[in-house]
Amino acid sequence: MTQKYQAHIYVTLRPSVLDPAGVAAESGLKQLGYEGVAEVRIGKYIELKLTAADEAQAQAQLDRICDQLLANPVIENYRFDLVEVSEHVGISG
Repeated sequence: MTQKYQAHIYVTLRPSVLDPAGVAAESGLKQLGYEGVAEVRIGKYIELKLTAADEAQAQAQLDRICDQLLANPVIENYRFDLVEVSEHVGISG
């Protein structure tokens, strides 16, 4: 039996990699008067649903998906949250 999961994936540049979009956003925020803002980093947020036999298999599948397509492991880090999705069948009368 398979389970359905909702994944929330966060991809960010590694701390050692220059983030030009983050630098531009930080500069823009300071120009708008937000002087207390520092170290702005821009990343990606991805949602997807998948089916797997269990949570361990779903996590392994997500690791492969992130390594192969969603993130560049040379310059980016990723993490994800995984939630089992239960399907409720409504009965109308």
